[in-house]
Amino acid sequence: YFNTSDNNLLYWGLDYPPLTAYHSLVCAYIAKLINPDWIALHTSRGYESQPHKLFMRTTVIVADLLVYIPAVILYCFSLKETSTKKKASVCALCILLYPGLILIDHGHFQYPLSLGLALWGVLYLSYDWDLLGSVAFCLALNYKQMELYHSLPFFCYLLGKCFKKGLKGKGLVLLTKIAGTVVVSFAVCWLPFCTDMEQIMQVLDRGLFEACMFSSPPPHLANIWCSLSVLIKIKNIISPQTQLKLSFAVTFLSLLPACIKLTAQPSIRGFKFALVSCALSFFLFSFQVHEKSILLVSVPVCLIINEIPFMATWFLLVSTFSMLPLLLKDGLLLAYTVTMLAFLSVCTTSFSIFEKTSAEDLQLKQFSLSLKGYVSWFKSFPKIVRTLFLLSITLMAVLSLMSATVHPPQRLPDLFPLSVSVLSCLHFVLFLVYFNVVILWDSKNSRSQKKIS
Repeated sequence: YFNTSDNNLLYWGLDYPPLTAYHSLVCAYIAKLINPDWIALHTSRGYESQPHKLFMRTTVIVADLLVYIPAVILYCFSLKETSTKKKASVCALCILLYPGLILIDHGHFQYPLSLGLALWGVLYLSYDWDLLGSVAFCLALNYKQMELYHSLPFFCYLLGKCFKKGLKGKGLVLLTKIAGTVVVSFAVCWLPFCTDMEQIMQVLDRGLFEACMFSSPPPHLANIWCSLSVLIKIKNIISPQTQLKLSFAVTFLSLLPACIKLTAQPSIRGFKFALVSCALSFFLFSFQVHEKSILLVSVPVCLIINEIPFMATWFLLVSTFSMLPLLLKDGLLLAYTVTMLAFLSVCTTSFSIFEKTSAEDLQLKQFSLSLKGYVSWFKSFPKIVRTLFLLSITLMAVLSLMSATVHPPQRLPDLFPLSVSVLSCLHFVLFLVYFNVVILWDSKNSRSQKKIS
């Protein structure tokens, strides 16, 4: 975390919280046992060899096998909706075949630990193991700060659960236990850095502010600000400080309804949908995110693929498509094509997604009843949704093909990346509206929360 003659922050610097440092250290000791040249101070800078690359990619596979994959399998087998082993296996297969995570983890090279730990947190909470769930999420947050995308749903669900139990009785005891668990978890993670305040502040500067949400966005990102910049040059109209305040206000307002509903009616079902909605709000409206940040939305969507397979499959395809410029830069066109087709094929055959487009299948029955008599076209809703899906898939396929094969006009060099971003952003905005409608009109939450109280 410190810039020294032995540690050039521009090359070796860590931009993430302490658990990333510990993980890197463990990998380094293992690498030293195999080939000390891989991690030799100074001389290993820029070192490349096939065995070294194989080792690095193996560490990602090991992280998958130890953390992410077991959480996915246990989660799928814990679902009431997957009553048989076959259904649970199919659900797990679809989640594990999600192209975005495969391409980013194993193609772009990224560790899945923060997402895996957050998934363990969801799994523990689904069993009412609230303290273990809190520990798992604290570890996720201490591995990568972008887990803040999921922090409000965790906080609101647990707080709402305490409210329902009564803050003068069992609820207060639970709240105290959770607070103590969070403090202890953070203290253990940060203990080696607590020898002096300078070290703590340096980790905070690097781990929170250097790579935080509020630096300028990359040019080809499927969020609101980058998409609007095609029409309106926002940075020429308002100052960065005003942009920061505006993005904070819009992000907060967009995630507020889901958080209020979850606090008032805490349920695991509502919690999973709130994870999707809040993470998508952060992605769309934060002042800065990375293309890869859409994975923080996609993994929660994977958790509800058994409940709304059609919309979940659609979203997961769009989320992978939104990263196309990054994937092309990494030379992952073939992998992108194969994994997208495989995922679509498995989801189509496993869930029969085209047969699950009614208002009830899409969790919109209560909403449609509230509009009865006002919207005459709701009867043809399934046909409209299927048509939009096919149109969406066609547009994504055409843009993918053109991005890979056609040279853009000289005066519009960013034509295809911007087109990908704008099209993806339009999808994400509509998905945000959809998920919030499901959350706010969900009658199942009110029944589920009675069990908690």
